[in-house]
Amino acid sequence: MIDPIVRLSDITLSLRSAAGLVNILRGVSLEVNRGQHMAVVGPSGSGKSSLLAITAGLERPSSGRVEIAGQDLSALNEDSLAQFRGRYVGIVFQSFHLVPTMTAQENVALPLELAGEAGALERASEALATVGLGARTGHLPTELSGGEQQRVALARALIARPPLLLADEPTGNLDGKTGEGIVDMMFGAAEEAGATLVMVTHNDELAQRCARTVVMDDGNLRDGIS
Repeated sequence: MIDPIVRLSDITLSLRSAAGLVNILRGVSLEVNRGQHMAVVGPSGSGKSSLLAITAGLERPSSGRVEIAGQDLSALNEDSLAQFRGRYVGIVFQSFHLVPTMTAQENVALPLELAGEAGALERASEALATVGLGARTGHLPTELSGGEQQRVALARALIARPPLLLADEPTGNLDGKTGEGIVDMMFGAAEEAGATLVMVTHNDELAQRCARTVVMDDGNLRDGIS
């Protein structure tokens, strides 16, 4: 029997705006198997990033059930959820989300330090070396190029070797060649760790590298071409 690492059951998300209630996700159900690489595609505003945020536990759904690695996220308070996310979920954002006052090494070490693990800085240096930034550990984000910042973000997402890696338009702020290098690193790291990769993208070529594609359309989800 297959045990999916992601199980979303009848997820809705409704947020209030100046114009009234906006239905962002409309009864979405999804299962993602362990080790699978899946792309989430669809037009802007269709709910892709919201789906990823709910999967990561960064956003609570209005209704429905979110299970990651068998854990019902609704059963966790914010502190427990943060600890769970640090152990099980790595996230790579389009806009990097690095702490501007921290060096590359400190940014990468942050998940381990929040989890109270020893040797965080040393492990961060090793992680940066694996993405080709072994000589840039002491640099602040403003001293790094966009591609280098995204490699720092990737090293941070992978340092705890989480079984689930989520990426939201990871190449959106990068030129083609730099973005291709980041993608190669991401797929390679996921393969090496046996991690599940779920990636939001507008890039058809990138989506085709995944074994499965799902399509978001106006808050609804359907399977694409696998």
